[in-house]
Amino acid sequence: MIRFRKMKHKSEVKVNDAHTYHQPGVLRVDETSEQTKSFYNKIAGFYDTLSNRSEEPLRKAGLKMLHPEPGEQILEVGFGTGRSLVEIARLVEPNGKVYGIDISEKMRKIAQQRARREHVEDMIDLSCGDARNLPYEKGTMDGIFMSFTLELFDTPDIIAMLNECKRVLKTGGRIVVVGMSRVCPEKLRTRMFEWVHRHFPHYFDCRPIFVRQALEDAGFKIAEGKIKKMWADVEVVCGIKNPEKKSEVNQKLNE
Repeated sequence: MIRFRKMKHKSEVKVNDAHTYHQPGVLRVDETSEQTKSFYNKIAGFYDTLSNRSEEPLRKAGLKMLHPEPGEQILEVGFGTGRSLVEIARLVEPNGKVYGIDISEKMRKIAQQRARREHVEDMIDLSCGDARNLPYEKGTMDGIFMSFTLELFDTPDIIAMLNECKRVLKTGGRIVVVGMSRVCPEKLRTRMFEWVHRHFPHYFDCRPIFVRQALEDAGFKIAEGKIKKMWADVEVVCGIKNPEKKSEVNQKLNE
């Protein structure tokens, strides 16, 4: 069982280069945490209708890359309506545990209902809060998963949140991020999405980022990375925290 840490005041949380971090060409996010929370509370009831058809194949590709195993402790950041939580719970049973954090209380309620319907509620522990200040002890997670979540954070907050992920991961633990990518900024669909985000940020709160670069900048060793297609380019990337031996990364590459 994971022990939850005593929460620090935000000013006490040290994050390397958080205030100066940037990615060239990547748009900023002007929404506040409260605005983001309000938006996702409003759309929680029909979020799957809006996104599941396009996002599900990529989410599943990310889960396959994460490869949760029986007995592991896995955290999902931005769990939404809980689809991945249920899949992870079935992969880590009978002795594993799944933790989740999301900014939306209504998303948390929907995810809890899904877990009860699927009879995995005893394996899942959900929190509502800010992923820039994770409520878990250092070095407690075997793996972390996030899907279409990292690109919701403003650029300096990306590195802040990834540093928090690194803190709660065990040495050799892995993180898999599925996110909209700016690796091909010249593509029409990338330019169109950035135009929409620039002009309608309250409705299109995410934007393409450099996923692999963000993980590398946070100090993760990249074990695997793929570019997938949706209505935008999507990166699916696995990073390892401080692998003790090169064989840990090589083993991941050969899986």
